[in-house]
Order: sequence, then C-alpha cells, then structure tokens
Amino acid sequence: MEIPSRFKTNTSSFHHYWTAGAGVELLKKLPKQPDLREANKLVPYLFNCDEPADELVRKLHQQVGFGKGQQLLRAYLVAPENVDEPYREALDTFFSSIESSASWLNWELLESGIAVSQRAGLSGLIVLRDYCLMGGYESAAINKPLIYTGALKKGAVKRLADTVDFWVDIMENGALKSGQIGYQKVMETRMIHAFSRINILAKTDWDKNEWGLPLNQWDMLATNLGFSLVFIVGLQRMKFHILPEEITAVLHLWKYIGYLLGIPLQLLPDTEQQAIEALYYWTMTQKEGDADSRLLAQALQEEPIVAYYPESALGRKMMREIHLYYNHFLLGSYSCRLLGLDTTRIGAIAYLNVLKNKIRNNKSRLTQQRQLLINKGRAEQLEVKRIYLTYNNRENNKQH
Repeated sequence: MEIPSRFKTNTSSFHHYWTAGAGVELLKKLPKQPDLREANKLVPYLFNCDEPADELVRKLHQQVGFGKGQQLLRAYLVAPENVDEPYREALDTFFSSIESSASWLNWELLESGIAVSQRAGLSGLIVLRDYCLMGGYESAAINKPLIYTGALKKGAVKRLADTVDFWVDIMENGALKSGQIGYQKVMETRMIHAFSRINILAKTDWDKNEWGLPLNQWDMLATNLGFSLVFIVGLQRMKFHILPEEITAVLHLWKYIGYLLGIPLQLLPDTEQQAIEALYYWTMTQKEGDADSRLLAQALQEEPIVAYYPESALGRKMMREIHLYYNHFLLGSYSCRLLGLDTTRIGAIAYLNVLKNKIRNNKSRLTQQRQLLINKGRAEQLEVKRIYLTYNNRENNKQH
C-alpha cells in the first residue's frame, strides 16, 4: 500500500487534544479507545479525489474559463435547457450521479440541524472562525492546497468573507433543496476544489509522495467533521445546551453537504460515536503543523486589523483582542503556542458573551423560547454576512 510521508502518529497538537484537551470528554463517549491501526484502512483515501467534479471541470471550466464555467453551472441549476451543448451534456452527466432524494436522506432531520446552527447566532460564527478554522491550521498537510493556490497572498480577509458567505447561505431554511441558494453554493465550492486540485497537480511541484492528492477525500472528511462535530464541541464550550438529537441532526445535515461535495458516503458518520472515531483516526495520523501553518494562523490573527470593519483603527484592534481571547478559550494555550498566537488580557471582556449564552440557553429548553432564539441567532448571522459583503465590496470598488 502506498503511504505518504505525512501519515504518522501525531505527538504534538492533536495528541494533546485527545489526552489533555476537549478530546478527553469525547473519548469517554466511546465504549473503548479507538485502535489507531484501523486508520491504515483509510490511507488510500489520501490518494482518492472527486473524479466526477474533476471530469466536469476538464470539460467545462477548462474550456470556457473558470468564471464562465461557474456561470454555466448556475444557469444549469435554474434551467438546464438554456445551457448549450456540449456543456449541457457534461453537466447532465455530472448531475446524474447525484441523488437529491436519496433513501437515507431525512429532510426533517436536516432542517433540525440547520435550526441548531441558526440558534448559534454570532457565537456560531465565532466558533467557526476561532476554533474550527484556526484549529485546522494545526495540521500541515490539509492546508498545503491553500499555500499552493496562493491563499496567503489573497489574504485572510477575503478567505474569511467567502467562508461566512458560504456558511450563512447554506444555513438558510430549505437552501439545500435542488436549485436553491445553498445547493448552488455547495456545487460552486465543489468546482473550486476540483479546479484547484487540477491546477495544483498540473502547474506546481506538488509532491504526492509527501502529501497525497490535494483536497483528497480523507482531508475533505476532516473538513466536514470540523463543520459538524468540532463545531458542536465549540458551541458546548460556549455554553450552548445541545441535545443528543440535535447532535444527530447536525451530523445528518453535514452528511448531506459532504455527499454533495463529493465525499464518499461510507466515510460520512451518522452518529456522534462514529464522528468521534473518524476525527480521532484523522487527527492522530497527522503530521504536526509547520511554518506554513503558523503563517496561516498569523494571517487569521491579524485579519481584524486589515479588515474593513469596524471603521475605526481602535475598533479593529479591539476585535483582534477579542478573537485572540476566543482562540485561547476554545483551543487552549498549548495549541495557541504551537500556532504562534499572541496572548491577550483586554480580550477577556468577550467572556461576557459566554455568560450571556449560558443564561439564554436555560430558556432554550422551552419550545417557544427556542424558536425565538433561532430567529434571533439567524438575524445575527445575516447581519455579519451583510457587514462582510458591504465592507469588502466597498474596498474592492476603491481598488478599481
């Protein structure tokens, strides 16, 4: 079996997570400690990629240009008959492999997962940024495609704005139905992954013996777990009361999103225990973070300073301190030191939000109050998206 050199037992960040961090409580939910030898069965997925998407990109995006290809993709989702041949045939072939009404799919459960994500409000976006995204930089391998596609040069502001835009859109009620905005955003993202992978392999010195394939299926699973299981753990750390059935709902939501993104169904977990095992196998066989990891972490740390909101320099400096506090609160000091993050005292004021969550969530157990919190949380998320888009567009207009 071909084994890339990135595949090794982790002895730093993720090992600490499972022995002294949040992973300790997760492992208590399993009947026994996962056997790391089982991870060997997943190694082939480091060399597997999303072949249907790659084929569509070759037949569409590489023929007409990436921007035009995405336009044709969006047009097809609205009215397939309006797309000319041979591009319609390529799109027909791609979408024929996707079951929008798969037998395993439970729309009611999926919408319950969306409701949990909406109820998370502003704190949910904080968890995504300061726990899931920043914590992901602790692996050298999964972030290499970002380096090879020039993400550092493009800047953390745009990357974060794109992530917020994507996440808020797919968390709209009914948005993942075929033809709706969330479904469209997922498919656009799938094409970005395929286009990036093809170009990295064709135009760079990417070393498959070191890293496997860029944006491979096992790394895609890890990203999916970051948005689902790790997101849930972060919310619990932020004093959200998450019921067992809500955890199942969030996992089902991301099972469908993962399926639409081209992750094999057999990799995607249905239960919390399956998700914990999957996260353990990936994290504990990851090469530790490297210089690129720290550069990405530093860029995200400084993102508030170079962002376009708040408008005052003092406000942006305060935002940096608040996010640094959440980095340490959610990830822990050990991980933050490995990533080279600064410490903060002023940012501790952000703990007031955690206390507010605790008070709010005592009320959320009542059905009526829960729906009010869902509505309030969704309004907060839409406002954050509006701010990101407004100020990014304003800056882009200045540059042009």
